[in-house]
Amino acid sequence: MSNKATLCLWYDKDAEEAANFYAATFPDTKVGAVHRAPSDNPSGKQGDALTVDFTLLGFPCIGLNGGSAFKHSEAFSFQVHTDTQEATDRLWNAIVGNGGQESMCGWCKDKWGISWQITPRALTDVMTSGDQAAAKRAFEAMMTMKKIDVATIEAAIRGEEVGAA
Repeated sequence: MSNKATLCLWYDKDAEEAANFYAATFPDTKVGAVHRAPSDNPSGKQGDALTVDFTLLGFPCIGLNGGSAFKHSEAFSFQVHTDTQEATDRLWNAIVGNGGQESMCGWCKDKWGISWQITPRALTDVMTSGDQAAAKRAFEAMMTMKKIDVATIEAAIRGEEVGAA
């Protein structure tokens, strides 16, 4: 491994399942080596997946099956930028539909507790554009949403009545 850093994600016992789900869901994601426990250990049995090497959206990761001692929180999340409503819907629905949970403002959580921000570029672009009035309108529209509705954000940016695209 020649990377300077690898993101280690702690799972109870499902790192391999999670990595396979991510590979099926996100672009530029693939599962590499699965390293099996050489003997029984406090978190599992000999032969169980101990660590899983994978690349998630181009980031090198390792999934560690470490047991139930630690849980994920919203203090860490993956922000995934989407270009269309279709892409936003696909990712959101995949995460939530696979045992995940909806939250507010484009946030959701997968069934393993990892938080995701599925964020259309229309929203991030206006928030960094320097147009404070448009950013405020888009932000206020976003605050009412769970999954981001791109048409509503774009209408808010234009100053149109929210929902009147």
